[in-house]
Amino acid sequence: MKTAFSEWFRLVKTLSLRRLGFVGLIFLVASCSPKPTDTIVIRGSNTIGEELAPRLIAEFKKDHPNVNFDLEFKGTSYGLGALMVERCDIAAASRNLTTNEMELAKDRSIGINDYVIGSYSVNVIVNSKNSVAQLSLDQVKDVFTGAITNWSAVGGPNSPIHLYIRDPISGTYLGFQELAMDKRAYASGMKAFTNYTGIVQGVAQDANGIGYSSIEAPKTATVKTLPIGGVAPSVESINKNKYPYARVLRLHTNKVRESAPTREFVQFVQSKRGQEILVEMGFAPHP
Repeated sequence: MKTAFSEWFRLVKTLSLRRLGFVGLIFLVASCSPKPTDTIVIRGSNTIGEELAPRLIAEFKKDHPNVNFDLEFKGTSYGLGALMVERCDIAAASRNLTTNEMELAKDRSIGINDYVIGSYSVNVIVNSKNSVAQLSLDQVKDVFTGAITNWSAVGGPNSPIHLYIRDPISGTYLGFQELAMDKRAYASGMKAFTNYTGIVQGVAQDANGIGYSSIEAPKTATVKTLPIGGVAPSVESINKNKYPYARVLRLHTNKVRESAPTREFVQFVQSKRGQEILVEMGFAPHP
């Protein structure tokens, strides 16, 4: 702990006050115990860690049974902080590095590998009987925050809007808040589900329902996906940065400290089989 504190104090002296929040996060992860040499430590994004990382790891271990993994997902900032103080091998990220993070890496003479593995996106879905054909960004925000409560306000029938969302502990619950709602609170009275399947089934049975799902989830004739601002979600629109509710997913490593097993795992994720898993789980593969 003394060594971690000394490192934190040195960083505080060299960084401006606007960067102290990230330094505090670094101090937190610096106090973690070192990892065993045969273990790949991954920290970071809930979007990657909730379901995708465990599935990729399970497939990877079929051919690499002796490689162990240590996982903890508390957000992209947490993963990057751990990478900065050499407390993880991979920082899983669902956003770009901030200017502060890039400056901090430069201050610490850390070269960061940036591996794009795919993209995360959220589709807005409604019952196929709903006459609404598309929504604007503002309309989606107003619907899910409760500013709009009747379909007639967005060109639909004079009927109340019923919201179907992910449960609050899921990465998607928070991700949609950030992507579509300016981090505002969800409207009251929504129905929460532990997976996309529950949302799709709920909207399929409710003519007044609206929810969200992955790009692969709506495979029923009783649900339709709405274009947002005139752009429909697709692998092409996501990879061209045209669809608004999408984020590029990355794995970051330290260029100097990247181990052979770590490199093999990243290569697997970017391989044909790894990309097939991303698609199976509702993510868009990297271009």
